[in-house]
Amino acid sequence: MTRYVISGRAGTSDTFEPKLADHEVLANVDLRVRNEKQRQDLPEALGFGIGDALLQACRQGLTPTDIGVDVLVLAALVYAADTRVNRSQASQDQWTRELRVVVPVSDPALWDKSSELLAVTLGFLTGDLWCFEFRALPSPHLIPSAGALGGPAPFDCISLFSGGLDSLIGAIDLLEKGEQRPLFVSHKGSSAVSKRQEDLFNALGERYKVEKRRPSGIRLGLFPPSELFEDIEAEPSTRGRSFLFFALAAMAGSGLGRSFDLWVPENGLISLNVPLDITRLGSNSTRTTHPFYMHRWNELLGALGIPGKLTNPYWDKTKGDMVMGCRNADVLEALHADSVSCGHPDTARWGKHEHPHCGTCLPCIIRRAALRNTPWAGGDGTGYQLPDLAAQPLRAGMASEGLQVRGFQMALHRLAMRPSLARSLVYKPGPLREDVAIVPDLVDVYARGMAEVGAVLQNVVTVS
Repeated sequence: MTRYVISGRAGTSDTFEPKLADHEVLANVDLRVRNEKQRQDLPEALGFGIGDALLQACRQGLTPTDIGVDVLVLAALVYAADTRVNRSQASQDQWTRELRVVVPVSDPALWDKSSELLAVTLGFLTGDLWCFEFRALPSPHLIPSAGALGGPAPFDCISLFSGGLDSLIGAIDLLEKGEQRPLFVSHKGSSAVSKRQEDLFNALGERYKVEKRRPSGIRLGLFPPSELFEDIEAEPSTRGRSFLFFALAAMAGSGLGRSFDLWVPENGLISLNVPLDITRLGSNSTRTTHPFYMHRWNELLGALGIPGKLTNPYWDKTKGDMVMGCRNADVLEALHADSVSCGHPDTARWGKHEHPHCGTCLPCIIRRAALRNTPWAGGDGTGYQLPDLAAQPLRAGMASEGLQVRGFQMALHRLAMRPSLARSLVYKPGPLREDVAIVPDLVDVYARGMAEVGAVLQNVVTVS
């Protein structure tokens, strides 16, 4: 089986070539480009959007550490490998790829100690076989000075903001609570989501105009080379995207100069992401905020000396719990329809639909269920391409609109027949060895989350 090697280079003068085995093919990625911002002190910058993210951080008063920048460079190469090596073409089982990433870093000895941890972490996240090697950065990282652009950073925590409903609720709750001053970080993602994410964050800013609460953020738009390997197409799945998202937060947090919380707002049902059936075992179900993955990230941050801790404050809440418990229902009512939860938002553009939510994918179904009951009178204001699931029977074949609905119906039927199954099902997505004490709570949030979905699917009919 072919192993695909992605090797980072630090500018045109860096001509490093890793040694290759007979079954390996190589793609070199030049991480540095001429600085588009034309700053005299930095004639070159980190490319593919990384340099712009560093400039944004510095304008917020942050000076990321070399290790913090290493993390983001590593994540950029991982993201390139994940999105530019097509699974169907590059694997024997239509999923598992062999990927080797060679990264120029500021402290190779420190990073070498974490190579196995990284392989485990990303293997769990994407289902691939990863291998990491680190070499000395031939010249220092290109980090703009925060001192020239602003005062000390006024933040004491980092929070992820994806533009989804959960991240919107997380942002509202943090801003309403007022005990911490968060810096929000975002990855622009697909073009179908990017503009809506930006508009939603700006609308949130308008709702919190008071200086001490007005949200500040960093947005990374990462654009790796379009074709790394000859005759190998891009990969449509993005199981590794959360690694890039977390890395951006770690980079920003490294510039705070103090210990910090890194908030990852995600409801407990989707965080566990118990597969609906055996066809969605393993990495076919996303593991973006699974407890095992979060623990591995905290282990990595500790090993690298970045004093941050990832925490999901909603691990024991269903999405419906989050909606009903939001600290400002008025703001959520006004903005929830602009958040994007759909797993396939690009279909709106391809199909020329007005709304980005298909209404029938797994995240859309969970969203519908969560917004079935709201603390405001108007209910769910989301526009769905399929407004009423029960209007007509839904086809449940492969790639049909009723596929995920049928999956939920089957899972709900099994639970109804044997409620005790929930106690074993929570272990299906991955290990919970570090969370033994809270397993009963995980079982509870899974059961309650599925009950929410059951209520919204009560009168829905699917046909083969």
